[in-house]
Amino acid sequence: MILINLLPHRALARKRRKELFNVGLGVSALVGGVVAVLVFLWYQAQISAQQDRNQTLQAEIGKFDAQIKDISGLEAEIAALLARQQAVENLQADRNMPVHLLTEVVQQLPEGIYINSLRQEGQNVALQGVAQSNERVSELLRNLGNNSSWFASPELVEIVAGSVSLTPRDTRRVANFNIRVKLVRANEAKVKPAKAASAPKSSAPAVSAVAR
Repeated sequence: MILINLLPHRALARKRRKELFNVGLGVSALVGGVVAVLVFLWYQAQISAQQDRNQTLQAEIGKFDAQIKDISGLEAEIAALLARQQAVENLQADRNMPVHLLTEVVQQLPEGIYINSLRQEGQNVALQGVAQSNERVSELLRNLGNNSSWFASPELVEIVAGSVSLTPRDTRRVANFNIRVKLVRANEAKVKPAKAASAPKSSAPAVSAVAR
């Protein structure tokens, strides 16, 4: 018996391929959805882990900030203590400054110079006096600048020519001077001689007379 298929086999095959395509498309969509869900969950896990690490870092940073504040407070207290200690040491050292001042003035004063006024304001000392000549004033400036560890930065403020009467018939010309010099503290005066010894001697300050 011969069987003859009268149905449109091409249409059946097309229908079968369409059904297979739809099934494959559905499976692909399902697999894609599963993969997307898995990727989303993985990213969520990574974000959660990073947030946990950030919280841990923030907690540690907070601890370090507190420690830094404590250290800053300690440094401020140490600085205040050192400042008070330095102030006490300066006061103890300054107790003998008038003695050193008078002693050094007497030792560094050359012959032919007389001091009329000596005034101290802090570390600054003003000397006013009379000299037999301008060379005597230059010698005094050299002594104060190079030979004394208690004086520094001598400066000639003024020198004026004048005269003094020894007797009614004996009048001599003199130089009235005004010198400003810095008085060195005790802790600085100890190291100054070594510096002065290593430094070259400076030339004598120029002194010019100004007639009244």
